[in-house]
Amino acid sequence: MKKWIRRLTAALLLCCAASFAAVAYGNWAIPDTVQVLSEDDEYLPAMFTRDADNVRFLHTVAVKKNSVRVSSRVYAQPLGRAFGIKLYTEGVMVVRADAVDTEQGSVSPAKDAGVRAGDMILSVDGQSVHTNRQLAAVVMQSGGQPMRLRVRRDGLTFETTLTAVQSALDGQYRAGIWVRDSSAGIGTLTFCVPEYGMFAGLGHAVCDVDTGKLLPLSDGEAVEVEIKGSYKGRDGDPGELCGVFKEGKIGTLLDNTESGIYGSCACRDDRGLMPVAMYYEVQTGDAAILAEVDDSGPQAYSVQITKLFSNPDARQKNLIVKVTDPDLIAKTGGIVQGMSGSPILQNGMIVGAVTHVFVQDPLQGFGVYAQTMVRQMQELTAEAAS
Repeated sequence: MKKWIRRLTAALLLCCAASFAAVAYGNWAIPDTVQVLSEDDEYLPAMFTRDADNVRFLHTVAVKKNSVRVSSRVYAQPLGRAFGIKLYTEGVMVVRADAVDTEQGSVSPAKDAGVRAGDMILSVDGQSVHTNRQLAAVVMQSGGQPMRLRVRRDGLTFETTLTAVQSALDGQYRAGIWVRDSSAGIGTLTFCVPEYGMFAGLGHAVCDVDTGKLLPLSDGEAVEVEIKGSYKGRDGDPGELCGVFKEGKIGTLLDNTESGIYGSCACRDDRGLMPVAMYYEVQTGDAAILAEVDDSGPQAYSVQITKLFSNPDARQKNLIVKVTDPDLIAKTGGIVQGMSGSPILQNGMIVGAVTHVFVQDPLQGFGVYAQTMVRQMQELTAEAAS
């Protein structure tokens, strides 16, 4: 009898643990709001069902509230074209806080003011700051008087007081900070949506090379580039495209986000439009990417989608692709820097974009869902209209 009770207790505990695990998984994998093309579309993971507003595990355990929004299919022009990025920040980003040698010894005004790497300095004494030179001029002209800085850190804005000190080396007033006001690089355009008059590219944010922080966009443009070839990727060395900026302007940058760079463009016709896949339509298996890796322009190369991640709310790293095309492997060794944004095509639809290469295996990389990038476009369009 005791043995039977122990077995029953163990079974009940196992069922409870499975239910808790299912609830946790469901909360992570199922969005609060889902965009679908039809209310009959199957978007829930196996063993989950929906009744009224509740998602349930095995038709019994309530997991979370969930709403479904039926929307129309978005059509876009897949591009796969390399482009140049010229990005200017909102404020200036602190790259490093250093000490200043003075007649009284070594002092770090920035650290004393609580300023640290990754912070965005937006203004000094109420005067907006946009460039490195502008900040340097304000600091040198301060004469050692306290300055009131407005700083943004991790989305929060605060004020602090910084007092520059006189350098023993040249007699100039210094704040002891290195800052950056712009970034430039090469990426790949993913697609253009004529309905919105916008393009999406890169598939991930432009981040500061030293701090790894997203660079908030003040202004910028997408420009033409000429791709000469690439440094091939190898184990431990991802390689990169080699190209030069040209004079032609593609469009104006509108936002720098976790899911890519977005900008205005002149794609006002319907040539070459393809449907954008909903995340639940993407499958593991054969696919292709469009990429410009030499002077032959954008070409289609075969890949495999090897893994899909369950959480469609994630703004990046939704899937994994593996390059299988022998021509691309011969040219680049796989995925290289500059190919970020290459559109992923499957079953006649745009399903995603390549984002990050695996440093230890350049044949593989992460991708973001195309639906995620379209959602970002829709949010930008709504903001512009409000």
